[in-house]
Amino acid sequence: MFFKKLIVSFLARKTKKAVDAWSKKSIKNQDKIFKKLIATLAKTKYGKDIGAHKEMCLVDFQKKSPINSYEDLSPYIKKISRGEKNVLWRGRPAYFAKTSGTTSGVKFIPLTIEMLKNQINSSKEALLLYAFYQNKFDAINGKMMFIQGSPVLKKHGQIKTGRLSGIVANHVPFFLQPNRLPSFETNSIENWDKKIEGIINETVDCDLRLIGGIPPWVIMYFQNILKKTHKENANIVFPNLSLYVHGGVNFKPYKNTLKSMVPNADFLELYPASEGFFAYQDDINDDGLLLLTNHGVFYEFIESDNFLQGVFQRITLKDVVLGKNYVLIISTCSGLWSYNIGDTVMFVNLNPYKIIITGRIKHYISAFGEHVISKEVETALDMCLMKFGGEVFSFTVCPNINPENGLPHHDWFIEFIKKPANFSSFCEYLDTSLRKQNIYYNDLVKNNIIRPLVVNCVKVGSFNNYMKSIGKLGGQNKCPLLSNDRKIGDFLSNYLI
Repeated sequence: MFFKKLIVSFLARKTKKAVDAWSKKSIKNQDKIFKKLIATLAKTKYGKDIGAHKEMCLVDFQKKSPINSYEDLSPYIKKISRGEKNVLWRGRPAYFAKTSGTTSGVKFIPLTIEMLKNQINSSKEALLLYAFYQNKFDAINGKMMFIQGSPVLKKHGQIKTGRLSGIVANHVPFFLQPNRLPSFETNSIENWDKKIEGIINETVDCDLRLIGGIPPWVIMYFQNILKKTHKENANIVFPNLSLYVHGGVNFKPYKNTLKSMVPNADFLELYPASEGFFAYQDDINDDGLLLLTNHGVFYEFIESDNFLQGVFQRITLKDVVLGKNYVLIISTCSGLWSYNIGDTVMFVNLNPYKIIITGRIKHYISAFGEHVISKEVETALDMCLMKFGGEVFSFTVCPNINPENGLPHHDWFIEFIKKPANFSSFCEYLDTSLRKQNIYYNDLVKNNIIRPLVVNCVKVGSFNNYMKSIGKLGGQNKCPLLSNDRKIGDFLSNYLI
């Protein structure tokens, strides 16, 4: 045990030194990655189709390689699935990372061995930096659990396919295998309810020290294990549980709930995706995520407002400024070129480069011309929870264009774990907070074009029922926060309290 702790301590110090070095030369890192990517691009089917050459400069690349969606690259991905080589990257990718996303159907994202190594190393860096700064090296002496997708891989054409988390689960180092939970058999269960039951049975008596997964599913796990053990919080069940690793959704609305469930744990945010690993929290006392500038990804950015107006001017890291929303465009060592992953980010520090995730470019409400974005609704809700208390399991917002009574408005559907005591004041402050952030929404309410938002409380389990109805319960799936139609809202209307 002491020997393991000594190794972790050594690796943590080594990682800290390496991260300090590369984070100080991010612009040079990006230049090197761009040149390396372009040298490979010129030898691929996609590169030849756009007229790429190995000496191509950034301006030429931006002219020749337009912004690509998954649908734009899908003809090339079909070629890869048939076994063709050198289509988007040299050779063939080792895997397809299967993802349903939040705005489209099933996607098969190429995943090369080079990118897989970057994915694994990025997670390792984040955990070792945490260990260094917090002087905590004991997690390796206990159990570590990640609530994730199935590790069972299938094939899409000739390429092995699975969820990213499931693929990574097949590459856990041998010396960590004894520490890993859940077991391969339990992790392979497809039915989410049965999987949670199996995980609880495997973990209830173990020495759990680290847990990872997106907040709603981790909350569900804790709720079930506390029900089974009749304990007040998870630290009574797991006295040594000291770290929760999360990502994929804004954590603030869930923070109070998870803090009450596991009061002695630190929270560490990561920013991985099937397309690449982009950032992580290098300091748990700083909400900014350190942008990974030498991990196989070349970044470009488009101002969100411009993007929505059809102006696709792309800038690189050296030209970003603080406080602006950017659409994230990536080119990677898995062969994604000028690819719009759909996320929006904002820089909160330029030395080193740190970002926060502000939402999805397709997730906004503009039914009345207000263009409310994810960051605005998340911030408004977080401010209300801080002021009035309460705990939220999940929420979503959609427009009500033709209400039975009164003016059109925004419908908020919230599943509370703990409802605020002064609910009417909570609702008023929620609308006020949103109006302060979005001048267009404020003008619409002020001029009686729409009325203030309406909060609809739904029964416990409502969001899980919705996700189950669309076949996306569990894993890394998450419910969209914003939509311009009533599909989710109409479903949840059947579960009003």
